[in-house]
Amino acid sequence: MTYQFYKYQGTGNDFIILDNRQKNIVLTEQQVNFLCDRKFGIGADGLMLLQEKVGYDFEMVYYNSDGKLGSMCGNGSRCLTQFAYDRGIKKDHYTFIASDGDHESKFSNNGWVRVKMIDVNEIQQHQEDFVLNTGSPHYIKIVKNLDDFDVYTEGKKVRYSEPFHKNGINVNFIEHLEVGTIKVRTYERGVENETLSCGTGVTASAIVCFINKSGFNNIQVQTLGGRLAVEYNKTGISTFDNIWLCGPATFVFSGEIHL
Repeated sequence: MTYQFYKYQGTGNDFIILDNRQKNIVLTEQQVNFLCDRKFGIGADGLMLLQEKVGYDFEMVYYNSDGKLGSMCGNGSRCLTQFAYDRGIKKDHYTFIASDGDHESKFSNNGWVRVKMIDVNEIQQHQEDFVLNTGSPHYIKIVKNLDDFDVYTEGKKVRYSEPFHKNGINVNFIEHLEVGTIKVRTYERGVENETLSCGTGVTASAIVCFINKSGFNNIQVQTLGGRLAVEYNKTGISTFDNIWLCGPATFVFSGEIHL
């Protein structure tokens, strides 16, 4: 079978996208893993299917690069919104469904894609660090000298430690740069390595770093792959709503591949 594929990236977080609105694409775990392989396949951090869903503009089905179905991917959802627009679903405001429920997305005046994330209703303290879910589970640790930090080794330790070993967790290391600005590096489960950017991780990091700042917040986030912004409203001690992940989503190339 020959498939038409499209490659998109959001701040270096890259994805293979297939248009499955006809629902004629069925991939095995091994095939997804092969397609995402950077040596033998196309190469990507994950793979997404654009599908139709009654009551929504589209459905997002996301696979990690290991071939397994993944949880919500923030950067992926921004890229899929851009892909939907490029494929003819041209709207100012989208509603779509992902693994964690309903979402909205739209375009900013600067061309960025904005995606509304799920509300956060709990933040757990884990020794001096934090654990929360922004569509995917995240472990947050604040460090110094992030540029020289061994994200792979330290992230892997946390990801495979108890109580996270069974289901895995994404691990984010954060450094404060200035008021309202942070730098984030992330070890992602499913990829099992550091990625250039992680949307749900950036969202979780922005919330934790400014957890004591009430009301509306607009946090600038620097990742290895570029700049993102997170907007949110703090409604309680550990509750947040109206959370938006904002950043670029860029078409890279397209082609055909035979499986």
